Amino acid sequence: MTIPHRLIGTGDHHVLVLHDWFGTSAGWGPFLDYLDGGAFSYAFLDFRGYGERKGVSGTYTLAEIASDALALADQLGWDRFSLVGHSMGGKAVQQVLAEAPLRVRKLVGLAPVPAGPYPLDEAGAALFHGAAGDREKRFAILDLVTGLRAGRVWLDRMVDQSLRDSTPEAFDGYVRDWTTADLEARISGNPVPVKVIVGGHDLALTAELMRGTWLAHYPNAVLEELDGSGHYPMYEAPVALAASLEGFLHN
Repeated sequence: MTIPHRLIGTGDHHVLVLHDWFGTSAGWGPFLDYLDGGAFSYAFLDFRGYGERKGVSGTYTLAEIASDALALADQLGWDRFSLVGHSMGGKAVQQVLAEAPLRVRKLVGLAPVPAGPYPLDEAGAALFHGAAGDREKRFAILDLVTGLRAGRVWLDRMVDQSLRDSTPEAFDGYVRDWTTADLEARISGNPVPVKVIVGGHDLALTAELMRGTWLAHYPNAVLEELDGSGHYPMYEAPVALAASLEGFLHN
């Protein structure tokens, strides 16, 4: 099976990029304009049920994402690569690391979900598990994670994009897996260089949460908080995000 993808750059440092629950391979905003294509080659994957692979059915799990990501790396002829994952994709890149630790050069989590289960209280479960078929719930989630400070035009655009570019079955399936899957035992203590980037206005995936999870799991992990951003730094602080990411990958 040939896996469609978006490729940016021709550099020798290969980077696989995994999107978030609301996003696609195209949902990275102006951040893409500031990437160094001479130093890096970035491959952006759509998950099954999303984007260019919206018509591809699956089990909609992190394990399936990891399998497809590794198949894409093989298709590209990339024996070793770095990984970048946003939010749900941040947990998915840890699944890739668990499956193929010797292939991973560096790991970057952007507002990433931790490796362990992500507990939801009753209200949170109703919000997240009800979002597949409810536009207002999707809007409320995006508003929350961007710190209740984003304008309605942008929020509406993000919601409409997520409804258009993913199937309800995939959207529902992935949230049930990323909130319950437990990868801690498989990744804890891995010496891979790790950088975690969070937005200071993210009310869900906070710097405090990262210190108790990502930084506790990975001995060579560092954390950076972008003051001017919430959960979507690729839209909210694209220049700062590109500099933070590539500064880490270059070194």
